[in-house]
Amino acid sequence: MSSHHIPPIHLTEAMRLVLSNIERAGRPPLYLLTAQQARLFYEVSSSILDMPEPFISRVEDLKIKARDGHMMNARLFAPVLRSATPPLPTLVYFHGGGFTIGSIQTHSVLCRELARIAHCAVISIDYRLAPEHRFPTATNDAWDALQWVSQNAMSLGLQANALAVGGDSAGGTLAAVCAIKARNAGLKLVLQLLIYPGTAGRQSTASHQKFEKGFVLDKATIDWFVDHYIDDEHRGDWRFAPMLAERHGGLAPAWIGLAECDPLVDEGVAYGDLMRQAGVPVELEIYQGVVHGFVNMGRVIPEVKRAHDDAGRALKRAFSTATSSL
Repeated sequence: MSSHHIPPIHLTEAMRLVLSNIERAGRPPLYLLTAQQARLFYEVSSSILDMPEPFISRVEDLKIKARDGHMMNARLFAPVLRSATPPLPTLVYFHGGGFTIGSIQTHSVLCRELARIAHCAVISIDYRLAPEHRFPTATNDAWDALQWVSQNAMSLGLQANALAVGGDSAGGTLAAVCAIKARNAGLKLVLQLLIYPGTAGRQSTASHQKFEKGFVLDKATIDWFVDHYIDDEHRGDWRFAPMLAERHGGLAPAWIGLAECDPLVDEGVAYGDLMRQAGVPVELEIYQGVVHGFVNMGRVIPEVKRAHDDAGRALKRAFSTATSSL
């Protein structure tokens, strides 16, 4: 695809440059790769576009047992050492990548930044990926991990009753689903931090048509991810499409960060509206002129710093409100 095919949408100069560089590199699109090739490609490209990893005082690898006995990897990032008092609140984080690609490593910069800005621990979860593990494995892993963190916070030197959940893209879907499961189970969360989450069962909004080609996450790639992850008849399941849950009242407050030039922008807005109508406090930011996946492009996109700061500050506020009301 040559640069004159990038539609005349108001992209920032930096974003336009990234898109034309991706084109010039002439790399095959994800949907022509195997899942394994795509994972490798994503690891490499994320390290090129993202900032260098900022230093953080505490990095600890954890093992979390899933319901079927599988041992998930997780990584804890915290801005202070374990012995620091008082104990830190915690964000449980799920990386993006269409349930098929992505890892703790591809989202290490983001998790470190959130930990630093919010002054909290961030536990990044290595849930199982499709197509080896199809729906609902990722959802089950995410929920098992959140419950485990809730039960083991004190032994990790963390605050037991100040817990948030977050994620971007497919990870945002998992976070939204966990927020619903947490409400149903009576597990109190202080915030759900949703960065351009997928929330609908079908890609039918106007933004899916408007940005279906030329904006990193194109229609063919979305279809490739969905086909790897879920059978068509399960797409109406709310654990894939949190918008379809039967009610949204009583959920944890939400901070939603969206990219303007993203197929998922409309369903992100719609999900915020659904929760607001159900009485959930929602703060929503749309970052202008950037595409899906931009929060991992800190080396080249200036808006990334603002998005990290906004998300980190929203977390910090939610945690301090929760702690002061104890």
